[in-house]
Amino acid sequence: MTTGTAAWDDPRIFRGMTAQLKLRRELLAAGHEPLGWKLAFGASVAMERLHITAPLVGFLMRSALLASNAKLSVAGWQKPAAEPEIAVYLGKDLSANSSRAAIIAAIAGLGPAIEIADVDHPSDDVEGTLVRDIYQRHIILGANNASYAGGQLHGLSARVLRNETEIANTSDLQALTGELIDIVLHTANLLAAFGESLQAGQVIIAGSITPPLWVEPGEEIVFHLSPFDPISIRFSENPSR
Repeated sequence: MTTGTAAWDDPRIFRGMTAQLKLRRELLAAGHEPLGWKLAFGASVAMERLHITAPLVGFLMRSALLASNAKLSVAGWQKPAAEPEIAVYLGKDLSANSSRAAIIAAIAGLGPAIEIADVDHPSDDVEGTLVRDIYQRHIILGANNASYAGGQLHGLSARVLRNETEIANTSDLQALTGELIDIVLHTANLLAAFGESLQAGQVIIAGSITPPLWVEPGEEIVFHLSPFDPISIRFSENPSR
């Protein structure tokens, strides 16, 4: 993750985050329950392409949660994608410019996640992508395991299957996202610049550990973050799911 000029000094990010967080506040006022935050475009190639210095940040609502093995209709979607990610569970509030030790102490556990997005707008438009909450549609969360408190990834490995065929297998879970500790710090700093904060009980999904998986009706994606139980999502055209 590049350091130097703050991410929110970029006018595209300032305008996009201002609009996005206004939408979040409107949803909260309407009775939606917050779940946490998401990061995207954290791979060095993606940041270079978008001319950004750190991953983009969006929000998650509890209404977006799906159970593992759910069947989801993508009828009418433009470009549905599934992204296997690491979920970071916060046990303590975090302010801007928290120390590394404070961040480690705040991470209560880790778990697997699959984010479902619909890329319905050119990603090169950073402001527009942020306004759209970075295409967020749904999320599947696995178990939160306190054995990985502090953001420790030792012993974890990941397999991703499409229709029972393995398409990814890695133990380098931060190669495309950056270090989890840096991700949490960046999120805390960026939110603070817009009057928001990371709070105990929130979840951060840290970005896809593989390139986005473009999916079609009839497909199933399984994410096995070992030693966690696998989580999965099935796609259909049936609007009733």
